[in-house]
Amino acid sequence: MNSAEVRNTFIDYFKKNNHEHVRSSPLVPEKDPTLMFTNSGMVQFKNVFTGLETKNFNKATTSQKCVRAGGKHNDLENVGFTTRHHTFFEMLGNFSFGDYFKEQAIFYAWDLITKEYGINKDKLLVTIYHNDEESYGFWKKIAGLSDNKIIRISSSDNFWSMGDVGPCGPCSEIFYDHGDKYEGGPPGSHNEDGDRFIEIWNLVFMQYEQVNKDTRTNLPKPCVDTGMGLERITALLNGSNDNYSTDLFTKVMETTSEIIKEKINTNNQSSFRVIADHLRASSFLIADGILPSNEGRGYVLRRILRRGIRHAYTLGSKDPIFSKLFPELKNLMSSSYPELNSAESLIVETLENEENRFRETLTKGLKILNEEIENITNDTLNGEVAFKLYDTFGFPLDLTEDFLKTKNISVDVKQFEASMNAQKNEAKASWKGSGDQGTDKIWYELSKNIDQTIFEGYEKTTSNSEILKIIYDSKEITECKKSDDQITIITKKTPFYAETGGQIGDKGHFKTNTALFNVTDTQKTPLGLYLHVGHISDGKISIGDNVEMTVDVPLRELIKKNHSATHLLHASLRNNLGKHVAQKGSLVNEDKLRFDFSHNKPIDRDSIEKITSEVNEIISQSSEVKTEIKSQEQAVKDGAMALFGEKYGDKVRVVSMGSNNEIPYSMELCGGIHVSNTKEIKKFYIIKEESIASGVRRIEAITHNKVDEHILNLEKSVKARDLALDTKINILITEIQQLGHTFEKNEIKDKNILIKNLENKLQQLKKQNILTNSDKNKIEIIDIKNLKIKKQVVYDLQSKDLRSLYDDFKKDFERGIFICACINQEKVSLVLGITPSLLEDYDCRDLIKKAFDPLGSKGGGGRQDFAQAGGSNPHGIEDAFKNIIESI
Repeated sequence: MNSAEVRNTFIDYFKKNNHEHVRSSPLVPEKDPTLMFTNSGMVQFKNVFTGLETKNFNKATTSQKCVRAGGKHNDLENVGFTTRHHTFFEMLGNFSFGDYFKEQAIFYAWDLITKEYGINKDKLLVTIYHNDEESYGFWKKIAGLSDNKIIRISSSDNFWSMGDVGPCGPCSEIFYDHGDKYEGGPPGSHNEDGDRFIEIWNLVFMQYEQVNKDTRTNLPKPCVDTGMGLERITALLNGSNDNYSTDLFTKVMETTSEIIKEKINTNNQSSFRVIADHLRASSFLIADGILPSNEGRGYVLRRILRRGIRHAYTLGSKDPIFSKLFPELKNLMSSSYPELNSAESLIVETLENEENRFRETLTKGLKILNEEIENITNDTLNGEVAFKLYDTFGFPLDLTEDFLKTKNISVDVKQFEASMNAQKNEAKASWKGSGDQGTDKIWYELSKNIDQTIFEGYEKTTSNSEILKIIYDSKEITECKKSDDQITIITKKTPFYAETGGQIGDKGHFKTNTALFNVTDTQKTPLGLYLHVGHISDGKISIGDNVEMTVDVPLRELIKKNHSATHLLHASLRNNLGKHVAQKGSLVNEDKLRFDFSHNKPIDRDSIEKITSEVNEIISQSSEVKTEIKSQEQAVKDGAMALFGEKYGDKVRVVSMGSNNEIPYSMELCGGIHVSNTKEIKKFYIIKEESIASGVRRIEAITHNKVDEHILNLEKSVKARDLALDTKINILITEIQQLGHTFEKNEIKDKNILIKNLENKLQQLKKQNILTNSDKNKIEIIDIKNLKIKKQVVYDLQSKDLRSLYDDFKKDFERGIFICACINQEKVSLVLGITPSLLEDYDCRDLIKKAFDPLGSKGGGGRQDFAQAGGSNPHGIEDAFKNIIESI
């Protein structure tokens, strides 16, 4: 059987037994945000197993695409060096949601593999969890296995769980004995990791829900989740224990060999395996909306791709190869996964772009690595070198380790980590806003003596507090008088929001009995001290003073509107462009919002309008903006979007707004200030969209009354531009009339096109006037050696028109040479051309060199039949002509 037949046989068997065939879910889990990737068949059914959801069926079968290359389930480093590990694989499975349980699951499994697949019963054995007597009895009853073929395992190998939390239960695994030609013992033995006994199917009997590390509860209904790797069972049915020998990989590996012109052998087969596997993983991840980046899922994709590219490079591939291999993958798998067809252009473009980018750094990085290998004396690479490759060339540590693995060289990881930490300390540059190391040090010293500032700004815009510290020029002072000098004040509590998450800090003022302090910015130290930056406009402030603190409310209101609109924009982008959209940066102030996000192509005008319209539609819902405090675990479990690269505490703020089919339109973890109702935003308008980095776009937008102001300014600008165009048109028409001609403009409505036509008409007329004026156009014909030489000097003609004079010359003369000089504003341009009949005798590139010195030219050039040069000495034209003619 080929892979398609194996897949179809499995699905058809369970359909025949009244199972619903459910399509594979995406690789980005739709209903389980705690997972980086879908890594098993049961992920899309988790809420069914836990009782949170119900389906209109209670039995299902799938062939689920899976990735194990990040997080807890990570097979990346093993791929290529074993016959069974993959980053991408398909999991065949059957599921029971409270319908059948252990007995029927064991019957289906045994019936399918021994009858439908025809696997020899004598080659099969099973494992069970050590105290699972039910499974033991059913294997005896249904399969007739002897006790030595039913192996009890007490470890977690036979108690399955998806992660630290979630459904779990005892499992029973079916193994195949490939015979004594392979090394290895049965499961549970000291050499169980050999290649002889291979697990082919895992039957999980879900009885429990792991709530946390200490609590396990019974599931509402016992369920069954089984998983059988398509790659592994296909290899077995073709008489092999090597997954890479199946049709899922062989064609891609053969095509790789043909493109690179390198045969597959035992020394290089691991690289061919890596390329085939990583092509599959990369293509399917891109098809599901993930793009290469330096964060989260995109970073895992980038690591996979770069590892594959490096293996192609070491095989001798000098040109991008992944995009050329994709058609083989598409032909093999698109019938089962049509997304490979619909996303083909995106996949090919992304593969090619990423490979081109990485190959540029790979060449330099590998050169350094190979040079360092020659200096290694103890089979260990200096960790500082590995860090340089990481820091300068983007080599992850595991990629360097992977490259050296084939040469039996390790990396000094401790030294690498020391270099990494040293760089973090150097690059820390204190925190945003500090000027030097002293500034950084003082905030840490202060934090030892005073507690974190209490923030009251979610509920208040005014508050009373006590001044704890005054800082001037990175030093503590006890008091300060009126001055334009900038100082920083720390209070016990504050209503002022400090700049974080892209939202700028609040402005406002402090008032004491003796002074007025203008707050121009609010920042926050890493240890939670709020820094009110500004100057004293009146009086004197001292430590211990009671202070009345007032936020600039109108300013904050504008900021709030823009921040809430940023959340809505993020949701709209994900809805309209794809779930690959992820925040890469933002700025929210009183004037506008700026949002950077992952997307690898420009957004067309129709999409911009659709995104804008959707945001305005949510604004018009006039829905309440809800804020809840939850544990991060619970928030993510509830579906809140956590931004890559953002650090969160144990408790997080979850901001929800808008409604989409009775679920929040937007739900994000966010510590910022927001409107209380979407109607406060009033309007939303995108004013700019651009690229700021490879795969990263930027949108700038405005809200509320700023939209009306912007549109009014646009209208004024259009009117001004229209007036300027009318003026230019009238000037051009006047110039044409002065040359004795007219121009009919009534039929041309587009003013820019009209101006272009007028300019062309005016230029033609000016050229015509010059060429018909004997004072400005001097021509002389010379006969030499049976050929005609046309000497021409033209005044005030544009140099770009000289080529057309040469073209006219070729029409009039069969055998001749054209030399023409144009004098314009004390500059001279010279062209020289020959008719085709003289190509065997003359080369214009050589002839024109004779004019360089007389014209004061710095050089020129062209083709054999036509060359040109420029100079600053119009008085040398006659000498230039003389030199060229003597050379002829």
